[in-house]
Amino acid sequence: MTSRLSRYLALLASLLLLTSSGPTGVGGLSSPLALADSNSSPQTQATSVRRVNAPYDVPGEEAAIFWFGRVTPTENSVDVRVSYNDERLYLRVAAFDRRLWYDTSPAPADLTAWDAVTLYLDVAGNAGSVPDANAYRFDAQLVWWEPRDDHQAAYVGDGSGWAMTTVPFTTTSGWRGNRPNDDVDDRGWVLTYRIPFDSLGASGPPAQGTVWSMALALHDRDDASGTPIADKVWPETMETQQPATWGQLAFGIPTYSPPPVIPSATVTIRHGLDGAVVADGAVGGGTTCGGGLDFWTNWGAANYAGLEQFNIQNLWDVGDWPCFSRYYVTFPLDTLPADKVIVSATLTLHQFGNAGQGYDPGPKPSLIQVLTVGQDWDESTLTWNNAPLALENVSAAWADPLDSFPGWPGVSREWDVSRAVAEAYAGGIPLRLALYEADGPYHSGKYFISSDTGDWNAEGRPTLTVTWGQAAANLEKASAPSHGHQGHSITYTLRFLGTGNDLTLTDTLPPGVSAPGNFELDGTSVTPTYDSDQHRLTWSDTPPADQQVTIRYQAVILTTSHHQALVNTAELSEAGGKPSTATTTVIANPYLTHLPLICK
Repeated sequence: MTSRLSRYLALLASLLLLTSSGPTGVGGLSSPLALADSNSSPQTQATSVRRVNAPYDVPGEEAAIFWFGRVTPTENSVDVRVSYNDERLYLRVAAFDRRLWYDTSPAPADLTAWDAVTLYLDVAGNAGSVPDANAYRFDAQLVWWEPRDDHQAAYVGDGSGWAMTTVPFTTTSGWRGNRPNDDVDDRGWVLTYRIPFDSLGASGPPAQGTVWSMALALHDRDDASGTPIADKVWPETMETQQPATWGQLAFGIPTYSPPPVIPSATVTIRHGLDGAVVADGAVGGGTTCGGGLDFWTNWGAANYAGLEQFNIQNLWDVGDWPCFSRYYVTFPLDTLPADKVIVSATLTLHQFGNAGQGYDPGPKPSLIQVLTVGQDWDESTLTWNNAPLALENVSAAWADPLDSFPGWPGVSREWDVSRAVAEAYAGGIPLRLALYEADGPYHSGKYFISSDTGDWNAEGRPTLTVTWGQAAANLEKASAPSHGHQGHSITYTLRFLGTGNDLTLTDTLPPGVSAPGNFELDGTSVTPTYDSDQHRLTWSDTPPADQQVTIRYQAVILTTSHHQALVNTAELSEAGGKPSTATTTVIANPYLTHLPLICK
């Protein structure tokens, strides 16, 4: 243990000297252990629709983020940030691009033959095999210094294709590298959209929870002659003319509210704990900004399997994309018992350092986002170029910079992943996550402990803590018929599912009906008892979990009052759970109106 700790402290000393502000990242801690096949393609993706949940009224550093594409000499990788406010939709596209070319005398029809972006939106959601009047297309091209008006165009669906329109929207672009329109390597470029909601036929922002369809295409040109290069698109199965194939843009961040449950137990899942295997891996520039790698031929194929620490990093400056780093982790959920309800779940990582310690200005806090992933991956071959795309952003939490080494296992950082765990558990699949950020300032990298750390620091490994519970019984009650006169019988029916726990049912009958009788039971052999003083039924039993229980009985209307509402409420309770109630109403001696029968 002493030698291992000494080695970690030596590595930490290197970390404290590391800055991520330079694009080459000379010096530092981690180097790739291997280069995977740079031509390998991402594995088959899950069939779930990709979605980005856009936060409301936040700065760019807190916008939702997702990604697509690859880094090679002729392929581009793309980071996309999305948010909205009361007036407009905000979307920023950052492309890692080796050669930058734009048209100095553009025509609308030729915008996408150069470095450009097309944004597709359908305010009616994922529907339709052709773009109709709810669908919009926004083309925008890179420029250097010229006015942007001639480098962008808007279109609206016309039922068969796209028709040019004059709806207002604005774009800005920027670039990093030598200069556009030459054969010298550059680093990349950025395009930012700001689209007013009133340009999309809305008077303001959509209500939270509204879902539009959205797609993106990145167009690439790497030489003057325009050698054909395939577009990079999101989602990867999108068809430009079919909104039903696009991804989803949801307004607001969803929350998780479990159904009524009785909390039963908490499970901790961590690599090596009770035999659990928690695979994790990082992609991108690591903590050295890809030092020692050719950025265009090797960086995208770098594999960091087995490293005991990882970096999560992004920033505004697209020229520093070699410093960008993402993290992937998969937690098995097979230790959770079947047929339960997820109450809450927390992801915990331990931070032990960050970029930029000792620099002025120093590092800033980072909002690190958690996103779900829909496919398996292999730590030994995981790279930026074959890592899974995100399915959906599900959580975010702040990680503050550290002024000095905090001691092992580091400072815990937590994310609420209850919704993601509930969905994975319901689908019978592992919890697959990716972590990334939409940071802005330099020195934004935050350093964490991986599953590969030694047993001496096992507490620092990524940890998932899940509290599960038993679904509380939910009572339903009905009466038939819904009205009747004195002397008529009313049939009351009570239904609920067993939970495996002791259940107690009380049903106080309303004045104006007789004592109950003619009981029919299903799912229980216990007949309710009747207390004549309280005019109340009581039943107790322990039906198995998920067993349907039905109790049916009859009572006779006794009251002579006209149009009297006979209301009664039943209550089902179990130890530790919130009671479930159900109410039904019968109208006694109603006033009835009969329409005349007309015969022709």
